[in-house]
Amino acid sequence: MFGEMRAALGITKATDILDHIYSLPASEQEAAHEKIRAIERTAMTQQKPQAGLVELMDYLDARNMPKGICTRNFDAPVAHLLTTFLPSSTFHPIITRDFRPPKPHPAGILHIAKSWFPAHPDAASLIMVGDSIDDMTAGHRAGAATVLLVNDVNRHLTSHEHTDLVVDQLDDLIKILEDGFEGRAEVDGET
Repeated sequence: MFGEMRAALGITKATDILDHIYSLPASEQEAAHEKIRAIERTAMTQQKPQAGLVELMDYLDARNMPKGICTRNFDAPVAHLLTTFLPSSTFHPIITRDFRPPKPHPAGILHIAKSWFPAHPDAASLIMVGDSIDDMTAGHRAGAATVLLVNDVNRHLTSHEHTDLVVDQLDDLIKILEDGFEGRAEVDGET
């Protein structure tokens, strides 16, 4: 969808979509947001769950493990995903593109940590699972462990310094959670 979004906005791959929209005059921002929402609405109708999503959520739900969402999407695709594929799972908080600043800034992840651990809001006990550099960078900058859900488009991120672990599908995390997981250890100030 990103190519389609950039084409709709008349920007190149080098320009962040949300940064571009927020750089527009206030009178033009809503129209630009609506162009992106229209593309997301169309994609939403073809949405399919990632392999292993339901199994992983069932595992987490059975253990009462909290789950949050931090996305650059707007709320409708998120609501569609949850009501269509995960109607019995609870996610809180749900951070969408309305939360500022968006990923790759760590603010959304830190907000989740504060929501879950108000007395000691530390993201070090969180795992950020995602499929983009924005996901890995936001999680890393927040101090969370990061897990890349690898695919043909993001395979180059498997060795990125912000990626702690790589999985082929979401339910691969079940065994990892059972066995214990720690992010990359820092050695001499490097990850």
